[in-house]
Parts: sequence; structure tokens; C-alpha cells
Amino acid sequence: MKKLILLFICFTTVFIARSQTIVQGFIEDKRGNPIQFASVSIKDSYDGTIADSIGHYAFSTFETGEKIFVVNCLGYKPYEQAIMLIKDSTVNLNITMKEAINELAAVTITAGSFEANDKKRSAVLKPLDIVTTAGANADISGALQTLPGAQRVGESEGLFIRGGSAEESKIIIDGTVVNKFFFSSVPGIAQRGRFSPFLFSSTAFSTGGYSALYGQALSAVLNLESVDLPERSEAQAGISPIFGFAGFQKVSKSKKISWGTSYSYSNLTLYMKMVPQKQDFFKAPSGHNVDFNFRYKTKKGIIKLYSYYTSNGIGLRSPSLDSTGLKNMFSLSNANFFTNASWKHLFGRNWKWYNVASFSYNDDKIKNELQNSNNERVPVTGITSLDMSSFNIRSFETMSQFRSVLDKKLNALNAIRFGGEVWYNKNKSKYSFYYGDFDVPIDETYSAAFVESDIYLSNRLAFRPGVRYEYSDLSMRSSIAPRLSLSYSVSKPSQFSFDYGIFYQTPDRKYLTQNANFKPMRADHYILTFQHLSEFYTFRSQVYYKDYKNLLKTDPSNQFAVSTDGHGYAKGFELFWRDKKTIKGLDYWVSYSWLDTKREYLNFPIFTQPTFSAEHTGSVVIKKFWLKHMFGINWSFNWATGRPYYNPNKPSSEYLSDRTPFYSSNNFSFNWIKNIKKTTAVFVVGINNVFAQEQIFSYTYSSLPDDNGVYQRDNLTPPAKMSFFVGIFMSWGVDRSQQNINGNL
Repeated sequence: MKKLILLFICFTTVFIARSQTIVQGFIEDKRGNPIQFASVSIKDSYDGTIADSIGHYAFSTFETGEKIFVVNCLGYKPYEQAIMLIKDSTVNLNITMKEAINELAAVTITAGSFEANDKKRSAVLKPLDIVTTAGANADISGALQTLPGAQRVGESEGLFIRGGSAEESKIIIDGTVVNKFFFSSVPGIAQRGRFSPFLFSSTAFSTGGYSALYGQALSAVLNLESVDLPERSEAQAGISPIFGFAGFQKVSKSKKISWGTSYSYSNLTLYMKMVPQKQDFFKAPSGHNVDFNFRYKTKKGIIKLYSYYTSNGIGLRSPSLDSTGLKNMFSLSNANFFTNASWKHLFGRNWKWYNVASFSYNDDKIKNELQNSNNERVPVTGITSLDMSSFNIRSFETMSQFRSVLDKKLNALNAIRFGGEVWYNKNKSKYSFYYGDFDVPIDETYSAAFVESDIYLSNRLAFRPGVRYEYSDLSMRSSIAPRLSLSYSVSKPSQFSFDYGIFYQTPDRKYLTQNANFKPMRADHYILTFQHLSEFYTFRSQVYYKDYKNLLKTDPSNQFAVSTDGHGYAKGFELFWRDKKTIKGLDYWVSYSWLDTKREYLNFPIFTQPTFSAEHTGSVVIKKFWLKHMFGINWSFNWATGRPYYNPNKPSSEYLSDRTPFYSSNNFSFNWIKNIKKTTAVFVVGINNVFAQEQIFSYTYSSLPDDNGVYQRDNLTPPAKMSFFVGIFMSWGVDRSQQNINGNL
């Protein structure tokens, strides 16, 4: 009986095996690499297996007829294929799977920018980074100057990026350009930005190769995104010897509406009495600032309104180089207003619509005159260069903008966005000097349309093509600007990027008072980037080349534009390294830039290096925070090689051949956080140029030669060798200590 049972089992096993179908093969990716441990099966059955370490699989099934063969593997798109199963046969099926594109693994399209808003990336500079960077004075542009690509031009405000002038950079808030982001210019003294860094939730600083969504900037774009809805209500106040402020933010119980306002007043009279200044400030810098914000979170979007107003003034005297005992007097009264309103709405099928409108005006009243030792105006002398020193300017500028962008998310991370914008600029200036009065009105309507797409070919390879159309009715010329960004990931945190683009900009309107029929200025960018972005480490290196065309040429005798035949180039290499982990509680970054640039534009008689560019610049920023004592110290060291300056004692063949001395600055600050009942107090002390190193930004020369035919000069330096800041900031309703801890660890 046992023998009969054994014989029956063997017979049955052979029969069953003969009745099964064998399915086998290999699974690989598009590059021919085996895919390990993929799951393979027959749909709606229990038959299947797991591929081995070389991508091979094999299993048997009783199923017959046409069935669906399924393959699944993490990181790849599911695969299905209809197959015919026949008894007692073998199906050989080799499968090539496509990589699934997902947000966590996909390469990042950077378009040449340092970004601090995408949680997937390591943020380069957050608002707290900006206010705790020693020497930056809580100014956005001051902190950005510690990044590679930004030049240090101590005698003038603005962002000077990769061989470009300040006019070649644009600063954008919620999609609209801020016409006067910095306080109005004062001769020889750089002005700070008007806006607090805590107004913004994200910062995208593009030093070149930026998106097709923006234009009218030959060098760079700083894109600031304002805070959406605060987490809770709070009140804040601060006081120091030079200013005081107070403000509050109210959040509704539903967490859908918030509104707030703040006011500040600054006056440097006491500070200037304590710290001697190079200039004679007969009216110390002072000003009033007030702002208002409103946020409404809709069912599928958000509405935001922000308004800002400031009025300020300054008056100073400095010795005249043209005659002993004479003085140059300068006074400025400024009023500035900026407001923008935006609406972001999410529609069905992954459509997003963004609209924003803004209006701003800037009113400058400038008086400049030659005075005697008694501070009285010097009468007309008949010497043109001296008489031209006395003048009055009233400049009133308005700018209105509207911008609309539609964004459609396609499959995976692929997306397309398109839209348009319109700017209307109206400038009216009145010049009064001994020749008479002159009114100079200039209006311009600028319009643009753009389209851009994110295309992910795989998790490793993506590109962003775009194109922008622009038209200015002032010059009556249009232009088409293509843009391209290509990114390839070599590992999860590391990637290469290549950016190319053509960028146009209407010449500065102050040069177009006599003739506006000029070509738009142009810069072609070529940028190669390698970057490693992880939670605690950031490394970035770039090489770039910029080709300038159609730059303005002016008449040296009157500074009016005569042609757009200027040209130039800028090329360079940059490094950036940030480490927030190696030493507990220590955060530091190091940056270095090498720049080679020349241009022939404005009144340059030869092709040469411009005055706002240094060949080598660098920064070291160190921040240490002791959690136990709630105490932090910050240090920065900034340096730059000499910049060219104009020496009228040299022939035109040696134009801008001289260099200023090596520049360096050591800056220190500390902050101590103390919770007092329900109040969080932050005590801040800052010292700029700790060692009182001599800093010569450039030189000013007399307009007339002396008896020996020599033009006398004076050093252009900061108003004081060292500057100080002491302040206390308090908040109620929000525990700012935790924010500071999170930001410094």
C-alpha cells in the first residue's frame, strides 16, 4: 500500500508540473542596470515572486489565457503588460522600467539662485540669519554681501553683482518690482534697505541665469516672498539710543484672517554726539516709518495686502576741495510709499492662478550748495565748476504694476507656467541752478509676456526652458529673451546645473531726457554650477561668463546718452561653504569670488575695469549659540582687493588704472534672550569694524587744479571708523526664544 501511495504522489507531481506555465526573465532600467527585488505577479492572482539581486525572476502559474503581468518597485513607475499563458509552456519576458519622478528624490532646478524657501533644500539665508549676521545691521543687502558674487561698494547703496552696476539688479516683493528699495542716495554714504527681513518668509537670490518670469535686470534678481498667515497674535516693541518701534499682529480665532501694523521713529542725533563723524551733520538722519498688512485665507488660496510709508531727512556739510574755507552742503527730504495686493487661488485639475498689483511713489527734495565758513551760500563766482555746485532738485517718481501668472502642474513634477505683466513709470524732475530751471518729465509703459516649463526626464535629469517677450514704448523696441536651466543629479544631495539666458533692460531713464530711441541693453549669461545641499552642509561652486551688448555711451560734457554702442564682459569663479553640524551650536560659512570684468560704457574713454568691481572678495561668518544660557555671539570678516578709481591727474590712456587699498572689516555682535514672565526680551549689541581698520572706498577730487596744476583729493571713507548698536527687542504672545533657538541650532 505504501508503495502505491508513493507512486501516486510522484505521478501527480509530474502531471501538475507538466500542467503549469513558467514565467521568467530580467528586470532592468533604461540604462540597462538590473533592478533588484522588484515584485512581479499575475494580476488578480496569488502567483508571483521577487526578483533577485541581479534582476532575474522566475515563477510558475496555473493561470491560462490572456492575463495582465504586473511589476512594482519603489522608485519606478508601475508596469503592466498583457501576456498569453499556455499550459506546459515557458514565457520569457524581459522588462524595462521607467523611473518614477518624485519630489523627495528628484533633481532641483535652481536657475542660478540661492533659495531659502524650499524645505527640501538647505536654506542659505533665513530672516534670522540676516539679522544675526555681524556687520549686516539687520539689512537684507548687507547680509547678501557675505555671499559669493556680491561686491562691496561702501560709498553707494544697491546690489552690485558679478561686474554689474546697482541699476542692473532688481528687487521683487511678491512678484512686483520695488522701485526704491533703498533709502535715497547721499553722496559718499551707502544707504540701507527700507524693509525688515522679518516681513518675508522666503528669499531667492539669483546672481544670474534667473527665471523667464522676471526681466529688466542684466545681472541679478532678489525675490522676496512675504509672510502668509502668522501662527498667533503678538505684540512687539524695541528701543535703542537711535530708534524706537512698536507693532502688533492680530490673528482671528478661525485662523483665516490676520492684520497688523507697526510704527518706528529713528534719530541719530545722540549717536553722532557720542561717536565723532567725518562729515558735519547739521541735521542728523531721522525718519518715521509706518506699515500695515492684511491677510485673508480663502478656501483655496490667500489674499494679501501690504502698505509701507516713510518720511526721512538728512543734512551734512563737508570741506570743499576747490577752495580753503568753503564747504559743500547737502540736504535731503524724502517721502516714499509702497503698496501691493496679491491673490493666489488654486483651481481644479492642478491649476493655480496668481495675480498681484502694486503702486509706489518716491518724492526727493535735494538741495546742494557751496557755503562759506559761516555756513552762508556763496554768491555766483563766474567759475562754472564752482557755480554748478549749487542746485536744487525735486524728483517725483511713480510706478504702477500688474502681473498675472497661471501655473499648471502636469504629471509628477512637470509643470508649465505662463502670464504677463505691465509697468507704468512716470518721472517728473525739476532742476534749478544758476543757468535756470528745467523740467524733465519721462513716462514709460513696459509690457511683457512669458512662458516657462519644468520638464523632468527622470529623477536625475530635468530642465526648465522658457522665453520672455518685452516691449517698451519709451524706446519703441521689443525683444525676445530665451532662458534655459538644465540640472543633473550625481547623487541625492549633489547635482550639476547649467544655465543660459538672454537678459534685456531699458536704459536708466535719467539718461534718456533728450533721446530715447535706443536699443535695450543686453547681457548673455552662461553659468555652470555644482552644489551639495543637505540638512547641515551646503557647498556650491560656480563658473560663469556674461557678455554685455548695447550698453549706454554718454557725452562726457553733459552726461546725456548718445548711443548704445557700449559693450563689456564679466567672468569669474565662486565658492560657498556652510557647516551647521561639525561643532555643536556653531554655524559658519565661507565665501570667495574671483571676478574678471571690463566694459566700455557711459563716459569711459577706453575698455577697462569699472569702479564698482574688485577682482577678489571673500567673507567668513561665524555664529555660536549657547542653549543653556540663551546667549549667542556672531562674528564676520569681510575682505576685498582694491577697486579702480578715477584720477584726473593721469592721462586718459591710464583711465581707471589706479586701485584703492585692500579692504577688510571685522564685525561683532551678541544677543541674549531672556524670558520675563510672559515677555520675551532680546538684548543686542553690535560693533562694526572692531579694530578700527582704515577703509578707503574711493577718492574724491577737486574740480579745479591748484597752482601746480594738480587736482587735490580726499579719501572716501565711512562717516566713522567704528560704528555701534545697542538695542532691546520685546515681544508678547509669541515665544521668540524658541524661534531663536531653532534658527541657531
